Amino acid sequence: MPTTFRTSFRNVVYDVLKARGWKETEGMDWDFHWAEKEWVTEFMDGIHLNPTQKLNHFRNHRELCRKDLLIKNLKRAKRMLQRDGGGEEAQKYDFWPQTYVLPGDYALFAEEFKRGAGGDNVWIMKPVGRSQGKGIFIFTKISQISKWKSESRWRLQDDDRRDKPEKPDAETYVVQKYVNNPYLIGGKKFDLRLYVLVTSYMPLTVWMYRSGFCRFSTKRYSKVVNSKGDIDNQLMHLTNVAIQKKSDDYDASTGGGKWELLNMKLFLMSVYGREKVDALFRDIHMLILRSLFAVQQVIIADKHCFELYGYDILFDDAFKPWLLEVNAGPSMTANTPDDHDLKYAMLDSLLDIIDVDKKLSGDEVRVGGFDLVFKDGEHVGPGPGSLYTTMLGTDVPSDPHIVKRPPKPPPPPDQQAQGAKAGAVNTVALRGSRRISSKKDRAPPVPRLPFAGGRRTPSTDDGRPAGSSAEPARRADARGPAAARPARAATTAARGSRSRRRRGA
Repeated sequence: MPTTFRTSFRNVVYDVLKARGWKETEGMDWDFHWAEKEWVTEFMDGIHLNPTQKLNHFRNHRELCRKDLLIKNLKRAKRMLQRDGGGEEAQKYDFWPQTYVLPGDYALFAEEFKRGAGGDNVWIMKPVGRSQGKGIFIFTKISQISKWKSESRWRLQDDDRRDKPEKPDAETYVVQKYVNNPYLIGGKKFDLRLYVLVTSYMPLTVWMYRSGFCRFSTKRYSKVVNSKGDIDNQLMHLTNVAIQKKSDDYDASTGGGKWELLNMKLFLMSVYGREKVDALFRDIHMLILRSLFAVQQVIIADKHCFELYGYDILFDDAFKPWLLEVNAGPSMTANTPDDHDLKYAMLDSLLDIIDVDKKLSGDEVRVGGFDLVFKDGEHVGPGPGSLYTTMLGTDVPSDPHIVKRPPKPPPPPDQQAQGAKAGAVNTVALRGSRRISSKKDRAPPVPRLPFAGGRRTPSTDDGRPAGSSAEPARRADARGPAAARPARAATTAARGSRSRRRRGA
């Protein structure tokens, strides 16, 4: 019986699915569904999926892909690390510009804006629920945002009842410190579009595609503090294709200024050398992983779901990468033959990883142009002998499509013998001990942070840190009934003694 699929898209996604010989279907009788985000939001909570069905979005994908929720989760992750003693790792959560959510944080933002008055005090406003550069503007004076505030993007709370009066529900924006020193090539600003596949959040499993592309502006860049005209010129500051199409200099044959990631990396290495450029790409690699660590325990884990993210990243003239946004539905519409080839190969490899037909063994570390970079709490790096610390930006291989993880070498014979002896002793101890005879009697596990294997400081159930006055008896209870009995007996005896003294008095 052929594999069935459902999708409303008629772009590269449809081309790849049809080329596999899969049969298109309607309704819920499908094995694979490449759905729109709105479909998941509307229907996912009310349907039951069969064990073999696969869907291309997690239920609450907005936690990573809506601009205000992304910032909220990144800030929360940083605070948790600082609180739990991960100060060094927390300092690395510095890859997003200073951000406020409006209108809620307007007072805080206005105070910060006044402190930075003069000089390089440039900010950018972005609506949280729109894409393709819609609604974005740059400003250097508080009066410019005051005009936005007074006009206030009101919207109807009930779109189906147009006869109702409007209720003030201001559209949410994020306002960010503008990265005013982007790295330029040919005097033009650009950003990177990278593809990341998450097949599971429990455990977190991340695949990163080697290729991607740069999106260039059509106008030469100059710092926005130079003139009012520079501030308003979106063709200079926004690299979205939907914006650049409006330019008289837009060249449709090149996709409006797209450049393959590999070519950009080779150019940078010819100027700065391999080590510096590899360090930049490693920082981008870790930026992506840290953003996923931040939402790992927030996203609703579902074995039916996976997510292809489109990361938009910019780096400045100091080679520091900045996260602009994460897209849950990156465009799969191709506007040039090269663009079609890139997206077709990427989607073809993605379908191999999702493995609807159950052909993989589970120990693969590369499938086509996708490299496994994180699984089961461990980073997965390039193979031995690689010149790079990350394969991001390298050539997509043309050798056999699937590469498996090499088996671990067996330990030396003397270690095998010691391990077998220790295992036998532990088995006898487990069988002969009442304290750990059942899961209920075992000590509770230490809770884990949602970041790369870190651990929290143990604490008691009522929030007190381990070692407080109530802790010894709790530890006795955790060790099991036999170990807890003396502590309970002592407590009972103490209560009886106090009762007798009160009666005697």
